[in-house]
Amino acid sequence: MNKLVIGFLLAFLFIGEALNAQSKNGLKNSNGMKDLKLTEVWDKVFPQSNKVEHRKVTFVNRYGITLAADMYIPKGTEGKLPAIAVSGPFGAVKEQVSGLYAQTMAERGFLTIAFDPSFTGESSGEPRYVASPDINTEDFCAAVDFLSVCDLVDADRIGIMGICGWGGFAINAAAIDTRIKATVASTMYDMSRVTANGYFDAMNADQRYELRKQLNAQRTEDMKNGSYALAGGVIDPLPEDAPQFVKDYYAYYKTKRGYHQRSLNSNNGWNKTSALSFINMPILSYCDEIRSAVLLIHGEKAHSRYFSEDTFKRLKGDNKELMIIPGASHVDLYDQTDIIPFDKIETFFKEYLR
Repeated sequence: MNKLVIGFLLAFLFIGEALNAQSKNGLKNSNGMKDLKLTEVWDKVFPQSNKVEHRKVTFVNRYGITLAADMYIPKGTEGKLPAIAVSGPFGAVKEQVSGLYAQTMAERGFLTIAFDPSFTGESSGEPRYVASPDINTEDFCAAVDFLSVCDLVDADRIGIMGICGWGGFAINAAAIDTRIKATVASTMYDMSRVTANGYFDAMNADQRYELRKQLNAQRTEDMKNGSYALAGGVIDPLPEDAPQFVKDYYAYYKTKRGYHQRSLNSNNGWNKTSALSFINMPILSYCDEIRSAVLLIHGEKAHSRYFSEDTFKRLKGDNKELMIIPGASHVDLYDQTDIIPFDKIETFFKEYLR
């Protein structure tokens, strides 16, 4: 793997800084939940629907981190509803892709929440801008905790949906949490695999060792400086020889189309040393033991397509499906509503959240 591609890998995997002061931690209340300062304005990158009710909610994961979420409730419904928790992409916030997916599925009759993962966006957690194979999987399970006791939700009809890197975490959560009845992973990344092996598994053991040396040297520098260095967001300005998928990321995160002030990808990035835990800890070790329904969706032309294809080969049972979208790239499945197969997603969840 050449130095340019390795540079793109490091820059993109751990990218963007959340800049909004409203995401800073508050004090704990009597229930152990932090009092987060959540924005009350509609600051999404997509228009608000008049078909759903929107409200802010918070919940706590088992590491004591308070997560912030947008809840979308379909108007005109009665009784307890099937529910879906949504997150992703890796380094995005709920005001971007996950919110669009969540609001769209609420229009189709599901109660949904789109949440900011631990350490990012409006959610709590220190130090900021850290990613973790375990904690980010737990974030999905904590969302299921919240939905399971929500008065509006039928606790026996809960699904989850992850986009890009959170697609992998969603699959990992489905492997551990038997309360999850159905899982959709759209344009997924396996973050452990791509961090340890590079894109297209091009990194060898010597290159991985050099990456470890670099990241551990950074730990020393962070200790000396008393702060955590950030890896930088989507590369800006774009080099002329940037791969097409990097150009696609730029076209979403760095333009009006998808830019958000709290998005790590849109700004200054993840904590650099977050990469270390992903090198050592594979997240999909037990995906072959998932008994609940799984739908994997990927673009035909996506550079990341092999993550879904290889994961699908490991899944067992007749309730697993891989859907390839003709002509679609990785980023097309972020916000191109004429390409994202919402009809299929709706049919899938209605079948398995009965």
